[in-house]
Amino acid sequence: MKINDELLRKYAKLSVSIGVNVQPNQILVIKSPVECVNFTRMIVDEAYKIGAKEVVVHWSDEECAKLKYLNSPIDVFESYPDWMKESMLTYAKEGACFLSISASNPELLKDVDPKKIAAAQKSSSIATREFSERLMSNKNSWSIIALPTKGWATKVFPNLSEDEAINKLWENIFNIVRVDQENPVKAWEYHKKNLIEKINYLNEKSFKCLHYTNSLGTDLNLELVDNHLWIGGAEYTPEGIEFIANMPTEEIFSMPKKTGVNGKVFSSKPLNYGGNLINNFSLTFKDGRVVDFEAKEGYESLKSLIETDEGSHFLGEVALVPFNSPISNSNIVFFNTLYDENASCHLALGKAYNLCVKDGSNKTTEEVLALGGNDSLTHVDFMIGTSDLNITGIGFDDSKTPIFIDGNWAI
Repeated sequence: MKINDELLRKYAKLSVSIGVNVQPNQILVIKSPVECVNFTRMIVDEAYKIGAKEVVVHWSDEECAKLKYLNSPIDVFESYPDWMKESMLTYAKEGACFLSISASNPELLKDVDPKKIAAAQKSSSIATREFSERLMSNKNSWSIIALPTKGWATKVFPNLSEDEAINKLWENIFNIVRVDQENPVKAWEYHKKNLIEKINYLNEKSFKCLHYTNSLGTDLNLELVDNHLWIGGAEYTPEGIEFIANMPTEEIFSMPKKTGVNGKVFSSKPLNYGGNLINNFSLTFKDGRVVDFEAKEGYESLKSLIETDEGSHFLGEVALVPFNSPISNSNIVFFNTLYDENASCHLALGKAYNLCVKDGSNKTTEEVLALGGNDSLTHVDFMIGTSDLNITGIGFDDSKTPIFIDGNWAI
């Protein structure tokens, strides 16, 4: 496939019109790596064309970030600048929409002291908590997309030259987000319709719990909160503005009961967390809490994640993704959670989405906690889906219904 301006324009238009769904006279805030400057400018142009009032770009440079981690003392990372916190929150309160570009080098920070990374993530999470809660409750429309960068592309395709790797990653991204189709918007409408059919089925069944098993050793019982909702595909602001939070998205997700998870689960794909890879790991749960964990790679990073706070010892999300799906069928490990989580059933440590319970958009965090949900400074997805994963839904009458057989939908 030849990567040309026509395809890039289609992707930029899709990101602002279907992704964040910029409204006339609305502010768009973009978080972009400096390496993505040319495409980011294209997004800015498309946003203004559809009526954006203002487009604000917050640039980041992970190479500079690495130098800071390597040379600054840890106390620098234990605080978060007020101006950064207030900037995002002020725009959110003004009704802005937010587009983030995910394109990090999965192993850039492998030589950095994990305590510094953990300190930075914790201080950032504390400072931006109000902003994050606005996005997690869909008070503002938001979306995450991915762009190829040199560090990411060469990790995914190590046997290709830099240019070949970047081009190959572009090809896969265009295919997965349906940009290479004649009418990407129509293709997304069809995709959303398919997801809604599964969502309606699961919400009608309203299972008490799910039982997971596979040959890796996963044997997990996961209770769902009462009055839980399965959601996915399109999401909506309180004003009814539709947006796609993740592009791509293949998942349908809901809320586990904080104290209702028991058993052991094994990862099926590497997790890129804080610039480090966590790979071949397992978590053991008792009454919802992680009581033991192992990792062949990235043990200290996994430990830092779990020990972020009390809530990070518990699950906040359960998501279903068939093994027979576009990203999974590419047979590529992307080392990028946005893509890998949409190739695999996954769980998330940390905060739950309020929207995954009935009338959740009107509930406070305390009310969700009272219903059995979880709260935390963090929310990190990790992948558990395999070609032989079986998931059984168990009803309140102890009836059993196959949901997944050999990695795919049984419904």
